[in-house]
Amino acid sequence: MHVFVTGGTGTIGSAVVAELLTHDHTVLALARSERSARALTDAGAQVLRGGLADLDVLRAGAEQSDGVVSLAFDHGDPDTLADSIAQESAATAVLGAAFVGSDRPLVTVSGTPWVAGRVATEADPLPADGPVAGRARSVEALLALATQGVRSCAVRMPRTVHDEGNGGFAGLLAQAARRIGVAGYPGDGTQRWPAVHALDAAVLFRLVLESAPAGSSWHAVADEGDAVRDIATVIGRRLGLPVEAVPAETFGPFGPIFAMDQPASSAHTRDALGWRPTHPSLLADLENLQP
Repeated sequence: MHVFVTGGTGTIGSAVVAELLTHDHTVLALARSERSARALTDAGAQVLRGGLADLDVLRAGAEQSDGVVSLAFDHGDPDTLADSIAQESAATAVLGAAFVGSDRPLVTVSGTPWVAGRVATEADPLPADGPVAGRARSVEALLALATQGVRSCAVRMPRTVHDEGNGGFAGLLAQAARRIGVAGYPGDGTQRWPAVHALDAAVLFRLVLESAPAGSSWHAVADEGDAVRDIATVIGRRLGLPVEAVPAETFGPFGPIFAMDQPASSAHTRDALGWRPTHPSLLADLENLQP
């Protein structure tokens, strides 16, 4: 399969590109910068120059491909989160429109949902309220294209996608720790975050691209939920910093999300697709975090 990938140089994307290439797929990857283009070429991918805002480029990439994996998202400044969500929504709409009536696979990314009082499953809807509700709406619109001949699917990512101790919410905790001199956590620290190693997530993206049915959602969850205080404890030890509770405001717009208990299950994903995570857990991988 010739696959168009956006976001192919990020923590998840670079792993997805490598996974596809080692399983007899070819990859055309979007590159906004010369540095990204070189990294993708070195990995063995073909390069299409442009950014997520270049809708004509995205359309051209999709039209010459057998499938799409849409991973690009401008994380940038948390204060511009709404703008980033709007940009992602416009991009996925263009990619979806290019595939209408083709029965080709289009795999997008979202987050695992939060469900009060229990572990979230693949059957639970994405949040209709809150700072990332716009992403949920764009994902639901893409999945709805299953009725128009698009094999659209969503891989829901946990709060931390990690590799060598970096990435996701845990990575943001480490960044904040370096900035304020404390390995902090909001609330009492008992709230749980799910996690997955980037290399395990990449396998799931490939499986979904190759075989998942239209309109389906899947959970790339290896660790159902680690207590945030336990995550902070490892970060503090690795960075040589004290570990203590800090106000949620320390983490800016992400503070309310950081304070939520949000475990998630991948039982259905494992049973239906045969996905089996094999790489280190989050707490084990954080031992690779560099001071």
